[in-house]
Amino acid sequence: MLRVDRRGFFLLGAALTLSACSGTSAPSPPGPSAAQTLVVSSSAFAAGGTIPAEFTCAGAGRRPPLSWSGQLRGAKALAVVVDDPDAPGGGFYHWVVVDLPADTTGLADEVPAAAHQLKNSAGAATWTPPCPPSGTHHYRFTVYGLSAATGLTGDASLRDAFAAIQKTTVIQGRLTGLVTHQG
Repeated sequence: MLRVDRRGFFLLGAALTLSACSGTSAPSPPGPSAAQTLVVSSSAFAAGGTIPAEFTCAGAGRRPPLSWSGQLRGAKALAVVVDDPDAPGGGFYHWVVVDLPADTTGLADEVPAAAHQLKNSAGAATWTPPCPPSGTHHYRFTVYGLSAATGLTGDASLRDAFAAIQKTTVIQGRLTGLVTHQG
């Protein structure tokens, strides 16, 4: 005779509910299109290359330096989103920055005072370094040129951030780097 433990069903249901409500369920910002593309690069790694350990949880966890170039016609502000589409649960957002001045051409250690770091999937308005739990993960550094500043601050949700980015993107570009789990 099969005996059912109701507490187990309750705990499973609660876990599924919590995972469905996590920050990863927010709609994604738009991906780069063929038209009007920025060129995004890093002096720390090549496109499709391995991100050095110093920029991951295995090292110092610093943000890798980024730079971008291209015609920013119509852009009044910029946003940067770093995500891992290979993360369990469908994606993890490591860093979301909005309202960078339109004349910004890169980021290293400091974020301009006018910009706002928003909450990432970890719930922190800061950079969370790559730390894949297994296998090789792709980390996408996407820069968006926006037709208007978002006006969002550090307590904005991922959903609000992505809605504002989708609504105002006029140009974009992406750099992808790889990190392999170091078990």
